[in-house]
Amino acid sequence: MSASQTREASAGKSTSTEGDPEYEVPASIETVRERVARYQYRPITDDESKLGAAVLVPLYQLDGELCIILTKRTNLVSKQQGHISFPGGRREPADKDLVTTALRESFEEIGLDPQHVEVFGRIDDFSTRDGETLIAAFIGLIHEAVSSYTWRPAEQEVAELLEVPVRHLFDPANIEVGEPRELNGRMWPNEVFLFRGHRVFGATARELRHVLDIAFRAERR
Repeated sequence: MSASQTREASAGKSTSTEGDPEYEVPASIETVRERVARYQYRPITDDESKLGAAVLVPLYQLDGELCIILTKRTNLVSKQQGHISFPGGRREPADKDLVTTALRESFEEIGLDPQHVEVFGRIDDFSTRDGETLIAAFIGLIHEAVSSYTWRPAEQEVAELLEVPVRHLFDPANIEVGEPRELNGRMWPNEVFLFRGHRVFGATARELRHVLDIAFRAERR
């Protein structure tokens, strides 16, 4: 199966006036960098060795629009077939730390060269719904000099690569909201983000909301 690439830069521009006023894309990426860098992430466990995976939340400037990169998993993977996720995967013994895991897996999954990424910082750990896999997460910026990027999705793992404008995620018309759910003793939003026929739900949706809260909350004027 060949991986196809989905681009929707225009979607972000069309929803910017209709989006949630609580969120905005800052005029400068430096604002996002500073917000993420100063954020104190909340670990999901006191024993970091229990975290078995790590993901990267890649921010990406495409045609003047800030996007987040997501992937749709193939039906050939062992778990979460067809689900939307962040690039990333399981920790390997040779990985010196969890950010190494996130960058290595992103390279293996979508061909994103670690040298093309500036990691801004770590955000809250999260888990799959069953709590079986504990996951570290990092936000990074793909260097603008390499946009538009030549992606190389792993055909066995990635069915489609999504370049989702951040503004698109602000618009309530692109979000389905259910009753909050309890997971690991904590209440979480129960949301589904919609993008060109795709449904982003579960752990990815929870962490995506977390990204918006950290990096894209509108400043009170």
